Amino acid sequence: MPDLTEAMHRIDAAVESRMEQDGIPGLSLSITGRDRSLYDRAYGFATIESRMPVETSQLFEFGSIGKSFTCILLLQLQEEGRLDIHEPVASYLPWFEVQSEFEQVTLHHLMTHTAGIINGTDFPADSRFEVWSLRDTKATNPPGKHFHYSNVGYKALGLVLQAVNGQPYSRLVRERILDPLEMNDTDPSITHGTRKRLVTGYRPFYDDRPYQAGQGPVPATWLETDTADGCIAGTASDLARYLRMLMNGGDGPNGRILSPESFAAMTARHAPLAAADLGLESMDGGGYGYGLYSFSSDGRDYIGHSGGMVGYYAHMAADLTTGVGAVTTINGPGSQRPIVDYAIDVVRAALTGESLPDLPKASDPLAGSDAAAYAGTFRSPDGSIRITADGDELRIVAPEGSAPLELRGKDAFLALDAAFDPYLLNFERDSNGTIVAARHGSRSWSLDGRMSPDGGHPEIWTAYPGHYRSHNPWQTNFRIILRAGNLFIVSPWGSEEPLTDRGDGVFRIGDEQSPEFIRFDTIVNGEAWRAEMSGCDYYRFFTP
Repeated sequence: MPDLTEAMHRIDAAVESRMEQDGIPGLSLSITGRDRSLYDRAYGFATIESRMPVETSQLFEFGSIGKSFTCILLLQLQEEGRLDIHEPVASYLPWFEVQSEFEQVTLHHLMTHTAGIINGTDFPADSRFEVWSLRDTKATNPPGKHFHYSNVGYKALGLVLQAVNGQPYSRLVRERILDPLEMNDTDPSITHGTRKRLVTGYRPFYDDRPYQAGQGPVPATWLETDTADGCIAGTASDLARYLRMLMNGGDGPNGRILSPESFAAMTARHAPLAAADLGLESMDGGGYGYGLYSFSSDGRDYIGHSGGMVGYYAHMAADLTTGVGAVTTINGPGSQRPIVDYAIDVVRAALTGESLPDLPKASDPLAGSDAAAYAGTFRSPDGSIRITADGDELRIVAPEGSAPLELRGKDAFLALDAAFDPYLLNFERDSNGTIVAARHGSRSWSLDGRMSPDGGHPEIWTAYPGHYRSHNPWQTNFRIILRAGNLFIVSPWGSEEPLTDRGDGVFRIGDEQSPEFIRFDTIVNGEAWRAEMSGCDYYRFFTP
């Protein structure tokens, strides 16, 4: 076995740099080969207030990584002849219903996020009513045609498992996966008993704007859950045990968890995905299988999945070609995937005798982009802003102040000054890829001062812009803005999606394939006081 000492030193340095950069409270990392664990390490604080350090024996919530557990259970029952994943969901849940002019939704469609149904908003505390309420929504595409991530779809799958097997979802996970894999430090559902062993989860201090590490986190809302879209909590090393089983094609230490045929189906690319969907600059091909994504890059095949909960995030990935995998769990806002990717790259290089990759840059504001492409004076009838470039550093100069810009996505930047809250600064390109305009909230500017004509908008639309909130801890709030005659919904993390008018105060969210809708009502004194988004009610709030 090659000496991994230097590789681990580099990984430690990369983790500590990323934690400082992102303001991550605590982190647990586990690196594994196909046959054994290679490295387990904890960093930072389990509880910030007491400065209690994270220990590798402490639990983190895995979030949507649990979707692959759900798919394994379904494939196991199919192997036993107790269900067929290509049968309609209604065959197992007769009350399951979605408004649709297309063929019935099958288990396969839910497993691959291709059912054409909404994501879900966790508006009830229990999954049963949320799945029941799908009858009030409409499938906008034939099943199997488009990928649209759906948590509520996986909640339905959990109810199918319980209906077929007559046992709670958590018991199935325990008996069929955790115990055979000797995952003794993992709970199959998150309960008050779990909480005693969990590190404290944290969320951003501000829940209504893009996160800045310097603002600091605050304790997140505590939740119990047993839903099959993600309700598992455990140690990073236990999750690495699970990943080892996947790296071995479904074979565990006490026998097979899945047959070779079922494992092949699980990792097949049933729903094609683009590189951007997986957060990659490029790849040779990729897609979503059953609770796992897979892709190929530089002649190597990868599998993995991320997870997010209220106050917790996790990521697992494996290079199947070389046989190196990694798991990272964190208890607050921050980027966990870069740590996993770097850990795999470093250990793979050490094992194959290659030069170890350099440490990731602590800050890469443009991620390889050309800063000068964004520079210039952007004008509108109401004023102008100036973007300056100094090397790879960008800065906005505007009437409200001057601030450096931090990359937050493709052509999207955060101005690091409270005067520019709560929106990102987004740039638009023409058909040649040249930057031609910028937008920030309801304002927009063009590089040459020529604005696209405002086609106008119905007078009733002026009732909709504003800040809307709910007590839902998963999706606490959003903003509606009116810009250049068009309505947009803006998420707390700054992403924008256009709204398309469907009449009677109802709008489609996103492109024409989207099943997500929002409905405004209770118009008082020219303002909408309520907005119902995909089953969850939000109410106009006093903050801008």
